[in-house]
Amino acid sequence: MEEPDNIKNDEGMENKSAKQSKDPKRKANDTVSDGGVLRPLKLSKKELFKAPTVEELNQLKEAENLFHCSILKMQMEELLKEVALSEHRKKLVDSFVQEVIDSLQSVPESEVVELDDLSWLPGVEVPFLLVSLASKGKFHMEPPASIDVVGSYPLGTCIKPRVIVDLAVTIPASILHPMDAINQRYPRKRALYLAGLAQHLCFSESVGSLCYSCLHGNRLRPVLLLKPPGKDNSKVTLRIHAIPPPDFLKPSRFHPRKNNIKTEWFTGVAKKQQESSGPATPHYNSTVLGDHLPLSHLQFLSAISAQCPAFGDGVALLKVWMRQRELDQGAGCFCGFHASMLMAYLLSTHKVGKTMNAYQLFRNALHFLAFTDLTESGITLARNPDSKAPSLQDFQEAFSVVFVDPSGHLNLLADMTAFTYKQIQHEASLSLKFWDDPTVDGFQALLMTSKAMIRTYDNVFQLSELVNLQASCKKLSLLNELMDHSGNYVLSALPFILSLLQRGLGERINLLAHSLPQDPEWPVDSAPPKHKDQPPLNIGLMLNLEQALSVLERGPPADNPKADEFRQLWGSRSELRRFQDGSITEAVLWSGNSTCQRRSILLEIITHLLQLHADIPESCVRLVGGQLDDVIKVSKEMCTTGEEESLKVIQSYDDLSRKLWQLEGLPLSITSVQGAHQALRYTQVFPPVPVKLLYSFFDRKNQLGLVPRKEKPCPYYITPIKVIVHMEGSGKWPSEHLAIRHIKAAFHISLGELLYKLHNYKCHATPAYLDVYKDGLAFRIQVAYHREPQILRESLTPEGMLIYRENAEAQALELETQHKPFLTSNLHGLQQQLGCFGVVCRLAKRWLASQFLLEYIREEAADLLVASLFLHPAPFTPPSSPQVGFLRFLHLLSTFDWKNNPLIVNLNGKLTAADLTDIKNDFVASRESLPTMFIATPTDKKVSVWTKKAPSVQMLQRAIILAAESLRVLETHLIDSSQKQDIRVAFRPPLEDYDVLIHLVPQQVPLLAKAVDPPAITFQKGTFRGEPSASGGALPVIDYDPVRLYLSELRDAFGDLALFFYDQFGGTVIAVLWKPTAFEPQPFKTSLMNARRLEVSGDVATTVPNIEAILQDFRIIGEGLVKKLELRTEKWAV
Repeated sequence: MEEPDNIKNDEGMENKSAKQSKDPKRKANDTVSDGGVLRPLKLSKKELFKAPTVEELNQLKEAENLFHCSILKMQMEELLKEVALSEHRKKLVDSFVQEVIDSLQSVPESEVVELDDLSWLPGVEVPFLLVSLASKGKFHMEPPASIDVVGSYPLGTCIKPRVIVDLAVTIPASILHPMDAINQRYPRKRALYLAGLAQHLCFSESVGSLCYSCLHGNRLRPVLLLKPPGKDNSKVTLRIHAIPPPDFLKPSRFHPRKNNIKTEWFTGVAKKQQESSGPATPHYNSTVLGDHLPLSHLQFLSAISAQCPAFGDGVALLKVWMRQRELDQGAGCFCGFHASMLMAYLLSTHKVGKTMNAYQLFRNALHFLAFTDLTESGITLARNPDSKAPSLQDFQEAFSVVFVDPSGHLNLLADMTAFTYKQIQHEASLSLKFWDDPTVDGFQALLMTSKAMIRTYDNVFQLSELVNLQASCKKLSLLNELMDHSGNYVLSALPFILSLLQRGLGERINLLAHSLPQDPEWPVDSAPPKHKDQPPLNIGLMLNLEQALSVLERGPPADNPKADEFRQLWGSRSELRRFQDGSITEAVLWSGNSTCQRRSILLEIITHLLQLHADIPESCVRLVGGQLDDVIKVSKEMCTTGEEESLKVIQSYDDLSRKLWQLEGLPLSITSVQGAHQALRYTQVFPPVPVKLLYSFFDRKNQLGLVPRKEKPCPYYITPIKVIVHMEGSGKWPSEHLAIRHIKAAFHISLGELLYKLHNYKCHATPAYLDVYKDGLAFRIQVAYHREPQILRESLTPEGMLIYRENAEAQALELETQHKPFLTSNLHGLQQQLGCFGVVCRLAKRWLASQFLLEYIREEAADLLVASLFLHPAPFTPPSSPQVGFLRFLHLLSTFDWKNNPLIVNLNGKLTAADLTDIKNDFVASRESLPTMFIATPTDKKVSVWTKKAPSVQMLQRAIILAAESLRVLETHLIDSSQKQDIRVAFRPPLEDYDVLIHLVPQQVPLLAKAVDPPAITFQKGTFRGEPSASGGALPVIDYDPVRLYLSELRDAFGDLALFFYDQFGGTVIAVLWKPTAFEPQPFKTSLMNARRLEVSGDVATTVPNIEAILQDFRIIGEGLVKKLELRTEKWAV
């Protein structure tokens, strides 16, 4: 279970364990086994049937009316306990705050100096970027006029794990001047005063560490971060704000339409004509005004929270929700203060009741956010604003998002972009949808799962070298915005760049979001970081897959007035085109023949628009995650990731199916033709590609077909595509399973003869199947009789009674002829609905194979794991790109609680809420007898047929560890553009843990070209370019993989001594791991001497593995295939 920022810290766990030890009714041993598996709680009959108390009845009624189930209510209560500050933590905070206050009250006075004279500040830098060096005014240090604890801590809404306590230090009025509002004089004095406090606190023993930061990314509002010394360093952070006296400057001076930054001062260029007033500076005004109001805001919130007992808990839930979505920190964030103000607004406008509980408050807050667009119509907390207060219309003209504070003068969301608010709206709407779905564990999905941008958005583009945004500001003529943001060119250009991209991407995307520039932290003896030093800006796109990959951007007709606007947007890429319907319109055509190539169209659009309109070079824009396509590309020559090849296979199969249905002359008619191969559901890692055979590469053997020559490399691997053909039931079928097999063999022969006679398809019939070579592809047809599994289960007792017994042969046949076709059909349908499903499956299985796991987690199980990401995406939307789907797959595999929960994949939505409950209850009741990895589907609720035999506990644990590490490496590498290592590192297996490495001859590895790191030199595999004929020709060797055959022999001979691992997609190493029990001496028995040698100690004869002989056998069995053995002798003795 993933928890918000590690909420369950040591302190919380200690408190919890203490509670459990005091409560005799809670017995952990009764509910949790040694392996961590949950078991049903056992109660005595008296306890079980005891009448509920009045309080319990009230709680049950409340849970029934307000929650999906009582467990959600308990989860909420437990979460609130975990995030609340303990009494011990509060005492620590109070003590630390008091020590700092005492220290601050003894700040020494200093002489009056010019504002730009910093000689009185040795060893400490001023936390302020001087955009314009010239500034008038005087400054001196004095002790604070007052010191107040403000923010969430006194309000009772402060939560773990980031415990931040805000301390407002009031600057004495004698330091300030009534004219300090203009030209950044007040922000500079504020920064100087903060630097003076930092210099004083550097020598305080009560302070462990201190550094500068800024409030929500606003460089005009630097703050001082203090931490206590010693072991308590990480338990609390004290954030010191320097503020003016509350009534120092009149709020009317900071009207959104007023100017407080003079152009002449900012640019340093004197104007010939003096203007009466410059451009409005609403963001600067709100920054200065915001410093005047912390105390009045605390007073207002305290009064509101006193009226509603659940106010603090409701705000805490909203803060956790925001934190999981990375929306509560950085420039333009929706922080805890905004959450408190939003809850106060809902209470003061009677949109929520004062008696509501925390869950109701939280839900109503989400509902309000989802359905109220503050970018269109703002809201205000001011009941009776004064006559000089701006109107809502004034605020809406100046800001993108409007939420006015109780004073009526300050927009609380002045720094938020419209795109961030749209993101909040989207998240709130999505959360409500999941809350209302009884099949979704809303608590786990919405409050306990973090939504990192790289796993949330289908495409993430990274804008690096932000210094280029200076040129953007010049190109876009953003001098007024630069003045308003005090020279912060990143925040000045950002809204314009995002609006430009929104226009250009249009219907290709459903949502555009951006990362919030984070609050920098730097030492007090260092200069503040410059704007260009910020980390790259991430832009996330949620794709509309129907339009996202379109190569054509069709504009208005040439004579339409909007045509000029279209041409201006696209520049030279726009051109007039005539279409088939006769219309002539402006259009932009992008390149891309394959789906893989069309995925880069969005990158082309973004780089073109940014270069054309914002002077941002192409080298500064990077698509995060596009490199993952390389590991599943079909070939070096073809830039395709298999979508087109899969479609060709399915078209060929459809044609074969139609011809099978049309066959006449069979003793029994065909009742169904079903695909039972992963290529027919778009999930084959490397789909079969039609090939034209080079006959000179092979020997011809009679009429059977082609045979590879000994001196040649291993021929091209031709995948058999399995097709199940069900024949009609009839009394003609025998009731003995051996006779049924003979009948099926006869059908294979008849089908082959008819297909050759009617369509000239080369066929090869065997008792088990019929191979058909068609369109350069091999189809393996297997005739099935629906009663055969049942007949295999029949047996006679000595008394002659017919009984049914389960056996492995019947289960295997049922799996091949019933479960596989059903799964293939369902997943084929899923691919039709969600076009990215197949490519995500291929990436996931490529990773499993590369880590030697695909033989232990079956391909069907891997497909179902990926299907669950699309059918049950909470808290996300279904993936629309390969990289985001793959990252979510790794996250699911590494974080899902396999011990205590079944993974339910509701194919076609056939499972109801009652079915889900039954599956979970049956799972808990029978956990010990069920597979380690349990996957339930509508047709497989109790057995988990695809994971029944594998993986084992050890292999699943290894998969979890590898998935977690691969996810960490990939996310770090994809986001950090400075990392040079190849993303293929996540697909390279760690070989240091194995005992023996069997290196193979590359020429004899059939899929060598598909390896994670393919060789520079390739070998002729008996094929050449060209379209294969639809029928006729010689039959090639099908399903020939010498490495797989070698592995099979090794496992048969030495499976009791070792585990063998291999990447079947071009791996050149077989890794061998000795079983721990293999080296334990065994009593001497003549029947158990396979690969063992005798050791005699006294009168006792025992046997141990004969390692030298085993290694020699590895070489002998693999003659011509094995290149060398690499021994890890430090772990065992030869």
